[in-house]
Amino acid sequence: MTAAPQLQPLVKDPERLEGRLKEIPPEPGVYMMRDLSDQILYIGKSKRLRSRVRSYFRNACDLSPRIAMMVKLVAEIEFIVTDSEAEALALEANLIKQHQPYYNVLLKDDKKYPYLCITWSESYPRIFITRRRNLGNAKDRYYGPYVDVRALRSTLNLVKRIFPLRQRPKPLFADRPCLNYDLGRCPGVCQKLVSPEDYHKIMNKVAMIFQGRTAELIDALSEQMQQAAENLNFELAARVRDQIRGLEQLGTDQKVALPDDTISRDAIALAADEQHACIQLFQIRAGRLVGRLGFVADSQGAEPGMILQRALEEHYRSVEAVEIPAEILVQHDLPETDILAHYLSEQRGRKVTIVAPQRQLKAELIEMVERNATYELARTRRFADRNAQGMQALAELLDLPDLPHRIEGYDISHVQGSDAVASQVVFIDGLPAKQHYRHYKIKNPAVTSGHSDDFASLAEVIRRRFRRYGEDPSKERVGNPDWPDLVMIDGGKGQLSAVVAVLQELDLLQEVNVVSLAKQREEIFLPGESQPVDADAEHPGVQLVRRLRDEAHRFAVSFHRQQRTARMRRSRLDEIPGLGHHRQKQLLATFRSVDYIREASAEQLAGVPGIGPKLAEQIYEYFHP
Repeated sequence: MTAAPQLQPLVKDPERLEGRLKEIPPEPGVYMMRDLSDQILYIGKSKRLRSRVRSYFRNACDLSPRIAMMVKLVAEIEFIVTDSEAEALALEANLIKQHQPYYNVLLKDDKKYPYLCITWSESYPRIFITRRRNLGNAKDRYYGPYVDVRALRSTLNLVKRIFPLRQRPKPLFADRPCLNYDLGRCPGVCQKLVSPEDYHKIMNKVAMIFQGRTAELIDALSEQMQQAAENLNFELAARVRDQIRGLEQLGTDQKVALPDDTISRDAIALAADEQHACIQLFQIRAGRLVGRLGFVADSQGAEPGMILQRALEEHYRSVEAVEIPAEILVQHDLPETDILAHYLSEQRGRKVTIVAPQRQLKAELIEMVERNATYELARTRRFADRNAQGMQALAELLDLPDLPHRIEGYDISHVQGSDAVASQVVFIDGLPAKQHYRHYKIKNPAVTSGHSDDFASLAEVIRRRFRRYGEDPSKERVGNPDWPDLVMIDGGKGQLSAVVAVLQELDLLQEVNVVSLAKQREEIFLPGESQPVDADAEHPGVQLVRRLRDEAHRFAVSFHRQQRTARMRRSRLDEIPGLGHHRQKQLLATFRSVDYIREASAEQLAGVPGIGPKLAEQIYEYFHP
């Protein structure tokens, strides 16, 4: 009995690749590329499926590095034929929302621009600023990314003064609201003094502000104020009046206004060089600039019109229908203007026009958007040049064969051996790639409170990180996005020697470039060398490694503090007979701290799910002997 041939990427099996390409029809539709583990890498659309898919495998030098990397991982191609290009666009949008493939992110989430998040998945939604998108539930909504961080914070602070909103992620007290309730800043969410339905109504008003519908909200509040006054409910009318005055302040600082303009419109333009495209999108509602969004995309192998097309598709895919404007002004003609306009019109329920203006006020508006994009491109270049210079200098300093595009940094954090943890941080092209960060809890039984061993801890972490490569020598290294070009250990010669011993044991020392960075003099040590590398602390390559080391230290310390806090919260509860880990979690979820549990009465304790009257009495007697 012969074993079935092992499936491999299509680029390594030209015969199977050609056969698969011939099966794809020259019709409009959607294609899906999958890897060896059957995960969807990319979803795309085309009016001629066969030509579009074949273009990925024809000439790799025409592809961006990111897409070229994806093509190397493609093991299977699926397709769905549609009747028209418009149907293909709608189907592509739905499939991307459903599967969220990694390589479908045209706009880089480089943490440069913040988003505003409203957690609609919660009974009492929170509102906060974040630089990481799509972290929580699919029901949560993200608005942005916003270019002007200061203006966003100012707007959010003003909104929290205008509307009574949840001010804290966790209650301050177990049995009473905090001062924000007495000041009218919070409706008493922690004690459920407001129903989830009423609170959602408040949040819907807040969402209208960040959807660019402030004028519509003011009109609705004016009607509510008028009706309250007619019903002689003057207290409510006064509150609504104050809200209207606060909302009117949001428009007082606007520097851009179009005269005699009642149409909602977005204006989009870009500035690009050989590698980067910085895109700016101005949101104009009722003649006022209400939002300025910023995106960064790869410009390699793409025309400006295509970049704008994909940027608009990706942006409007993640917004609600009411946020789609009636008119979209574009800097360059789009390859599929009619298809995109038809798709957006169906989503909005009304006609959407896409036009590239050539004269008068609209053309001047596009020029202003382009000018802002040019400034952002110059800023992006400065960061890119600094990082490229750092990688080049580091490669020369350490005599690396190629630029270290992926660098991993490791650090250990503990207090005299207690709650020992490790961090793995990743820099890609000189920038933090937080989606690849990892935490490790040290499992070595010899590392306990009062006895620390950083050498053994680092050895354990490196073994856990690279063990699968040592066990499977055939596992791909070159071209594997998970394989590091350089590993940095926070420490001196001792820490480096411990890591080198593990890599030798795994037979990977010749394949992993590893160095250590000593804190005292910022010196870099290489394996087998007794003296540090001859380099100044201000050397661009050393500065890059220092940024990596500082980030690894920050990430390790933050995780250690979380573990230590959790242990301290649980320590006294562990001494209570019959109180297991699950019931401890229930108590802490309700009362938030051991101090509040101690202050609670037996009746209050018995009200916690899983805590009966008998156990509640035991807990109360433990704290009140």
